[in-house]
Amino acid sequence: MKIKFAAVFAMLAAASIASIAVAAPERPNIVVILVDDMGFSDIGCYGSEIPTPNLNGLAANGVRFTQFYNTPRCSPTRAALMTGLYSHQAGMGWLDNKVEPQSRGFHGKLLPRCVTIAEVLREAGYFTAMTGKWHLGQQNGTPPWERGFMRSLNSRYGEVYFPVEADRPGTGKLYLNGRELPKDSPELGKDWYSTDLFTDWGLRFIDDARAEKKPFFLYIAQGAVHFPLRAPADIIAKYRGKYMKGWDKLREERHARQIQMGIVDARWPLSPRPDDSPAWDTREPDRKKRFDEIMSVYAAMVECIDRAVGTLVEGLKKRGVLDDTLIVFLSDNGGNAEGGPPGVTRGEGPIGGPQSYVQLGMNWATLANTPFRRYKHFTHEGGISSPFIAHWPAGIPAGRRGSLEKQPGHLIDIMATAVDLGRAKYPAEFKGHAILPMEGVSLRPAFEGRLLNRRQPIFWEHEGNKAVRDGKWKLAQKWRGSWELYDMEADRTELHNVIAEHADVAAMLQAAWNAWAARAFVDEWTGPDHTNWGEDIRPPKKTK
Repeated sequence: MKIKFAAVFAMLAAASIASIAVAAPERPNIVVILVDDMGFSDIGCYGSEIPTPNLNGLAANGVRFTQFYNTPRCSPTRAALMTGLYSHQAGMGWLDNKVEPQSRGFHGKLLPRCVTIAEVLREAGYFTAMTGKWHLGQQNGTPPWERGFMRSLNSRYGEVYFPVEADRPGTGKLYLNGRELPKDSPELGKDWYSTDLFTDWGLRFIDDARAEKKPFFLYIAQGAVHFPLRAPADIIAKYRGKYMKGWDKLREERHARQIQMGIVDARWPLSPRPDDSPAWDTREPDRKKRFDEIMSVYAAMVECIDRAVGTLVEGLKKRGVLDDTLIVFLSDNGGNAEGGPPGVTRGEGPIGGPQSYVQLGMNWATLANTPFRRYKHFTHEGGISSPFIAHWPAGIPAGRRGSLEKQPGHLIDIMATAVDLGRAKYPAEFKGHAILPMEGVSLRPAFEGRLLNRRQPIFWEHEGNKAVRDGKWKLAQKWRGSWELYDMEADRTELHNVIAEHADVAAMLQAAWNAWAARAFVDEWTGPDHTNWGEDIRPPKKTK
């Protein structure tokens, strides 16, 4: 009996010590950094050859998730992140230019049946701010300043990189707290690169929050690395020639580093290069040089993202708030194969300059998504797997820092995490409208090394591409294809469809997906096929 009592006492004491170790300050500041079109393996701490010391530093002192999921497209991801609902529930079943008032989920804006993190945290006394790419229906009546943000410097929906550049439609202006500004306005300064601009203004907004003595929620939505790929010339020059190794060799090297880090399991083979993507060694010298130029621009953009993260961290440190700030970093979808195997290089001036138009293309996107299959648009792992770093010195126990978290997480969990950490109340009603319940769970237990309280599977639908993840099982379907079943513990690169051996599991998951789609306002996709890469045309079958 004495032995048993001693053992129980020891366990209680250990639990008490553990609880002290994970005790975190009330109401931390929260910063969410979302980047655009960046693949799972594109930063150093997820296997890349691109040097990202600042992101690596966040990972070394925080927690990296190895199975964090986004959605396979821009606006749907932003809607899910901002609202804690699946994208169709929020009204954003596709991009924000698809407005079908009679549909269930294609409204091109955030509907009154949802609230944003900014709205919830603002009600709880937070100062709320955002910078960067909005893409959530500003032109349709839901700009950031009307969905909870007290400060904002944003583009409407497109990519902005330089004050003077060849504009895509809708990208020629920025909006400062709702006031339209030309990109070359003196208020924004001179000779900026937007990845730095959005970070610098984020720090200005943090100063506003501190002046009001409020905790802050800052959302930095970088346009990089979305096409048109553009970066400062001096940084592009650092990478020229470094990609003459080609995508095949570099994929192997990234995969080896991922295994060494524990990011991927050695049992999961590298997915094969797609049939439409040629072997690097078959390309002619002039084509190799062009591909090297394309990837040099992309790598420069990743470096600029990392540099901006360093600016943010140093700014938080100087203001004395780094320890009490949760920073999360993630990407909005997998690497982007639009542009097909050749990619796209056109426009005036050097590749990657302000007047050029560059798309990464399928070959390099396959590298970006190492070791997974497929890309942005799709619900196979290459389209929905994101790096996810959480850094919070005062809230992540010392023993957890630098660790890998293998429990699956999803964008919908960020709202629940913010509500939990901000001691906020998620409303049943807001501004006279009934609000749908949150779909996600707080990630705080995972930060502390505990199990997440997830009771439901995770679901996806985009352009008819479908998936559901429950425990180790994932059921996926490409539009107009057949359902496929994968054991994610044994085969996360999705090379062995086991639906014939586990028909009962597949039937259960398909029924769960159907029930979710019925309640989550998922409209049937009738086309067109937006995976015809490039400018709505298929690339040639054979490309030199």
